[in-house]
Amino acid sequence: MKTPNLHINQLIKRCKKNDTAAQMEIYKLYYKAMYNTALRILKDEFEAEDLMQEAFLTAFTKLNSFKGEVTFGAWLKRIVINKSLTQLKKNNRYNEVKLEVIPNENDDNDDNDELDNNNLSVKHILNAIQKLKDNYRIVLTLHLIEGYDNEEIMQILNYSNENVRTTISRAKKKLKEILNKDSNRINVV
Repeated sequence: MKTPNLHINQLIKRCKKNDTAAQMEIYKLYYKAMYNTALRILKDEFEAEDLMQEAFLTAFTKLNSFKGEVTFGAWLKRIVINKSLTQLKKNNRYNEVKLEVIPNENDDNDDNDELDNNNLSVKHILNAIQKLKDNYRIVLTLHLIEGYDNEEIMQILNYSNENVRTTISRAKKKLKEILNKDSNRINVV
């Protein structure tokens, strides 16, 4: 599958020469994924749209700094995530919470509440993630949906390794509680 990468690389070369048709083609290839990433973090459609547009402008103006060490899509997604987190901080909706690392036997042993997977859909899980408080929602979005590992999340959020692990563990536990509660509501109806 070298054809898509070759195509993207050709588009990037054209974009570096300010070819607006190439820029539009790259935009069409990536806008939906970047919009969804911004929306999962910001929880506001209009803000996500504005931020995504701003991220593309930033990417096109800083295209010469793209070294090709990662895929273009990963590089662009990092811009979107960083801009989304900055926007949350500006809105004062994201209060950076540095958790105390307290050993908790329950964090590692969260299988006590069995979850009925039969009634779960992707949409249901994504909706439950949106119900989490911001720091849990952001960490789970980065980890489970965007696929970042703990070290990458550490760098993005400027958390310690212990803080990332603890936050992910607690966020998963809280997500499971929400899903169980929603599942019980569905079973009652």
